[in-house]
Amino acid sequence: MSAAPVQVINYGASNLRSVVNALRRLGAAHEVVDEGSALRPDAKVILPGVGAASSAMAALSERGFVERLRGHTRPVLGICLGLQLLLERSEEDGGTACLGIVSGAVRRFGKGVKTPHIGWNQVRWRNTDPLSEGISQDANFYFVHSYVARPPEEVSLGESDYGGPFCVVLRRGCVWGVQFHPEKSGAPGFRLLRNFIERC
Repeated sequence: MSAAPVQVINYGASNLRSVVNALRRLGAAHEVVDEGSALRPDAKVILPGVGAASSAMAALSERGFVERLRGHTRPVLGICLGLQLLLERSEEDGGTACLGIVSGAVRRFGKGVKTPHIGWNQVRWRNTDPLSEGISQDANFYFVHSYVARPPEEVSLGESDYGGPFCVVLRRGCVWGVQFHPEKSGAPGFRLLRNFIERC
């Protein structure tokens, strides 16, 4: 595994334990950090997330993570809600300002689409990337969400289809986000986490 430290942000996200368990299974050295002041400038950071954007942003702000994440220059991986928080704004709860690390907004699935979207879905990788190394184009990943990221096309790295195509993997510089849960997606998900740790 990579010698670079991996830090997992704890702001109360309910999938924190499953992400940590996945890292343990991979044998990846890591630590959970509860305050922004504990983020190391040389660390790779994982931002998990399940729940609502407004409460998540409030918790990140209260624990001092917001400005630290905005200024972090090492790789960051946002998972599920963690991806959505990377964007500028979410329309959830009447509108929530997010981290603004990636341009674009988060919007609810369109009318006529059952939400939340729960289950397995194929990811179409639009470009080659260290994050997708060794992952088949027909691999399926596990999703649970009602809102979707709408970033600029040039940062969209992978798409799925549910009532129409939507971005499920994005990248801007050293910041990645995935809408699905790699920690719950079996072998492809574990490969993605390993790729982030070793290759990104």
